[in-house]
Amino acid sequence: MTLSRRNFLRNTAAGGMTLAAPSLIGTMAKAADGPIKIGSLHDLAGPLAATGEPMVYAIQLAVEELNAAGGLLGRELELVNYDTQSNIQLYSQYAQQLAVRDKVDVIHGGITSASREAIRPIFDRFRTLYFYNTLYEGGVCDRNTFNTGTTPAQTVEKLVPYAMNLWGKKAYIIAADYNYGQITAKWMKKYVQDNGGEVVEIDFFPLDVTNFGPSISRIQAAKPDLLLSAMVGGNHTAFYRQWAAAGLKGEIPIASTTFGLVNEPATLEPEESNGVIGSYGYFEELQTPASLAFVKAIKDRHGAQTPYISELAAASYEGVYLWAEGVKLAGTTERMAVIEALETGISVDGPSGKVVIDPKTHHVTRNAFLAEVENKSWKVLETFEQQAPLDTAAVCDLEANPNDTTQYEINI
Repeated sequence: MTLSRRNFLRNTAAGGMTLAAPSLIGTMAKAADGPIKIGSLHDLAGPLAATGEPMVYAIQLAVEELNAAGGLLGRELELVNYDTQSNIQLYSQYAQQLAVRDKVDVIHGGITSASREAIRPIFDRFRTLYFYNTLYEGGVCDRNTFNTGTTPAQTVEKLVPYAMNLWGKKAYIIAADYNYGQITAKWMKKYVQDNGGEVVEIDFFPLDVTNFGPSISRIQAAKPDLLLSAMVGGNHTAFYRQWAAAGLKGEIPIASTTFGLVNEPATLEPEESNGVIGSYGYFEELQTPASLAFVKAIKDRHGAQTPYISELAAASYEGVYLWAEGVKLAGTTERMAVIEALETGISVDGPSGKVVIDPKTHHVTRNAFLAEVENKSWKVLETFEQQAPLDTAAVCDLEANPNDTTQYEINI
């Protein structure tokens, strides 16, 4: 292996409209020097809405809890949310508004890697601290950015050998056709080969594709032992329906790095989803006290129709608390002081367990889990405690190269 460079707020009480202007959250009496502003950029409309909604709920919950405990540095927290509507142009537009007009102290946002790479340079340019709280393909090396989601070294490295041991050595890979899917497919191929298997084919699909008939025929003809999926978004859910309708679900099993992030186990029938295996840094079904309290708090506020509370929601909640610990240690919201505080290796105990910032890479050490879909929910199979963030650690060293802004990519 080598590496190369390479408007929210939904009215939840009414379940209704989406506003183009930001909504402000914070009820404490404002301190003399004003509130501390947290920016949020997430999709609440379009094919990624079911992913973005719980992420925003989690950030709201963290802000509410921090304010109820007295805020930070004696000041209230004010949350400024924009609904990016699954639209990259809106990400760029609202990112600049948050940094320049709203003058927020930190931004938590982005879902797809394409959205992250649209806004990360904007936050670098305007020197606005950025937290990306989403599992992704790994490799971002940027001192202004903290990545709290899992990387392939934490999850794909567990998922692939587990699936191969169950089902066989011959894999077919399907993935979304943008940087997340393309790079994750490379990691899948690496781990298949590392475990003595072969990849017979890799297919990529744009995010707007909904007809998978020809691709399903190609997969059937290739006769793989297993299918590895890195499909993304609501449109790609159609693949699993069409796969089951073609009668292939019982013939060729599926392991996925993304299944469940747009509520697939709940929206698909059991005969379409049972048996799919996934690996994440958090599952709503975890029975720890912290997880149970987190899920209850969100559902108490937003009701039984809340979309699935995935790793992305847990990492968003934990990301706010990591940043808050950095502010407390720094004694200020000034960007570089908070970065330096976070680089001391700050940790929090959250819904997923202990989460620790890695100073060299600005990723996190965290727990990882393997689970299987069973009757519209996940059954957790294995727990891997305190997994290091990414194989690019040998390349990304922000202590030695603090001006690096590269995304390193696996070449295989």
